[in-house]
Amino acid sequence: MIFGAAVAVTINLLPLEGLTYQGKMCLGLTLMTVVFWAFQVVQSGYSSGLYLVLLVIFKVAEPSAVFSPWLGSTMYMVVGAYLIASAVKASGLGERIAYKFIIRYVSSYKSIIISIFMLTLVLSVLIPHPWPRAFIIMSVMAVVIKNARIPREDASKIGFAVFAAAVSVSMIFLTGDSVINPLAAQASGESISWIKWFVYMGPPNIIASIITCALILVLFKPTAEVRINKDEIREKLIAMGPVSAKEKRTAVWLAAAVVLWMTDSVHGINIGWITLLIAMLMSFPVVGEILTAKQWGEVPVHVLLFLSAAMAIGRIGGITGMNDWIADTILPSSIPSNPFVLAILISVISMVIHMFLGSVITVIGIAIPALLLFTQPSGISPVVTSLLVYTAAGIHYILPFHHLNILVGMGEENGMYTQKEVARLGIPLTAVVFLITAAVEVPYWKFIGLL
Repeated sequence: MIFGAAVAVTINLLPLEGLTYQGKMCLGLTLMTVVFWAFQVVQSGYSSGLYLVLLVIFKVAEPSAVFSPWLGSTMYMVVGAYLIASAVKASGLGERIAYKFIIRYVSSYKSIIISIFMLTLVLSVLIPHPWPRAFIIMSVMAVVIKNARIPREDASKIGFAVFAAAVSVSMIFLTGDSVINPLAAQASGESISWIKWFVYMGPPNIIASIITCALILVLFKPTAEVRINKDEIREKLIAMGPVSAKEKRTAVWLAAAVVLWMTDSVHGINIGWITLLIAMLMSFPVVGEILTAKQWGEVPVHVLLFLSAAMAIGRIGGITGMNDWIADTILPSSIPSNPFVLAILISVISMVIHMFLGSVITVIGIAIPALLLFTQPSGISPVVTSLLVYTAAGIHYILPFHHLNILVGMGEENGMYTQKEVARLGIPLTAVVFLITAAVEVPYWKFIGLL
């Protein structure tokens, strides 16, 4: 806490040429908040709320600019996404799908790991947030672990695979992560529909997911042979009874949501408003009766404040000149003409910032605006720059705090894994980042005409 405050004071005392009072204050408060996030001084919601209110108190920007995320669709899409995820969980539909999948496809340790990635992909179309998806899959895997009497050491590997799969698989569809994906799309300044996102990011992240799955199978081998008693899992499924009316209504609303998400470029309605609309209708009599008053408790206020702060960093940084100063200070003077070299440069810069800031959303807020200014003279589409930054930061992690999808699963009561498992996979994933950005995305985007 003292270190974070000292960073803010020091930045404001340094004679940083090219930065106004507002720019220095924005930089100081931003770095202070990042320190608080990285070292988990307090829950992220509290440090985020402090950052937002200090921006207003120190007159860094007007309240309308600081809290501008609430004037768009993103925050409301997050609210809707949590409610839809709660509906899928409460109705039992997600658990039923997972049980049926396991009965049909799972028979060994290898098939367990592969099924985790496949289930994550299937449920990412239905549940627009990675955390509820991961916890639903983890609850099913807990049954498998108990059923097969899997040793504690191997159980932690399976638990880690659940949350590791949530990283790259969540980037395949725009609604795969309704928090971060839309932020990366908006940061480009251009409209990216659900279909366009899948065209641009789907194939590269499918490849990234396959590589991640393969790395887990190679690095985390089981200590004993796995034998699954499918009869016991069938009993769990039978105990759920026949498909209920609530499950059927949930499936209908999910189908409507998916269709509307996929056709957003046709009807022109932002997917954020669609997500909120579907969630609201799920609560109404006769047509819904899926969500009740208690489901509002599933919407975490601290996550909304964290998102507000992370989004404010980029916006207020642009208003105060902080982003321009960062671009002039840390970026090279010339732009590489070779797109492969440029992709590697952007990846390195993004990962270095990510290593110290520890938040994908913060990297999006700081790196994308700075790199958009850097690449603008080359005529490269801002979509390319934004998605390269997001790919590099989104796939990359070394320690749990580098990615919320990994951090949320740590602990005995969740995924049962520790920092040791995270670092073991995270280090080779650094090489995967360069492979995906330079060797996959650049030639693929050139092929489809984006680059």
